[in-house]
Amino acid sequence: MADDTKQPGSEEPKTPDASATDSSGTNPPSSIPNAGELAGADAEKAAMVEQAKSRVAAVKESLTPETSAPGTPKPPVKKKDEGPKPTDASSHPLVTKLKGQFGDAVGSASEFVGQLSVIIDSAHIAAVCDFLRTDDETPFDYLSDLTCVHYPDRTATPFEIVYNLYSIPANERVRLKVAVNEEIDTVTGVWPAANWLEREVFDLFGIRFRNHPDLRRLLLPPDWEGYPLRKDFPLEFVENAWTKNHLPVMTDVQVEQLQQRRAYGLEILSVPQERMMREIFQGGKEVMTKDK
Repeated sequence: MADDTKQPGSEEPKTPDASATDSSGTNPPSSIPNAGELAGADAEKAAMVEQAKSRVAAVKESLTPETSAPGTPKPPVKKKDEGPKPTDASSHPLVTKLKGQFGDAVGSASEFVGQLSVIIDSAHIAAVCDFLRTDDETPFDYLSDLTCVHYPDRTATPFEIVYNLYSIPANERVRLKVAVNEEIDTVTGVWPAANWLEREVFDLFGIRFRNHPDLRRLLLPPDWEGYPLRKDFPLEFVENAWTKNHLPVMTDVQVEQLQQRRAYGLEILSVPQERMMREIFQGGKEVMTKDK
């Protein structure tokens, strides 16, 4: 009798059985709600996304090697191989020969990647160079380079003159280093090629070479102030007496343009200064004395 009282179409919707899900954990299509039931559709979509994420995580975990498991220490980083270091060369045959000839005038010697360097007293540099040039076994007949290094912290001898010598017959090289203040003997009598090399060091470092035949500036004008390769020389553009004496007077507009270009770090010769220098030379004004 109770069943007869139910009206047609009043049956309650049946809830899908939980056992209807497949073994993979994904709900069967019959359990997906109707299109009108938006909330149920969103829940179904979210569940499928979570299942996909869990499967991806499981695959990643299976591919990860055991060495990268949490808590396992990383292997130590391999240290880089140390590079070559200078070694003592006091027993080198050439150093022994120099010490036998000049005694205490020859200081410490070191060798680095096959390059021999010897410290020489400044008072004996010309004699040592002449001895090496006329040596019978290894005549160092070629002065390949002569340069200078500035060490501002060394108050007594802030400069170091470096002589790179090469023996063409013996195919040997040696480097002589001399600590000086601001003056040293010339070696132009040993190698005439030292003439311009010593002039360059004088021009850029201010080292005076005694008995040099023609010691004057080589790269900069004779009345230039300062020595550009010293560590205490300013790196920015220098306004000195030479620029005031040799460059034409600039208008206010040109000065403003120049200041703007300097602020942006542009080259000084890319501004009206280049045109000014061209006008000086075209006008026949001699900026630097020509070599005789």
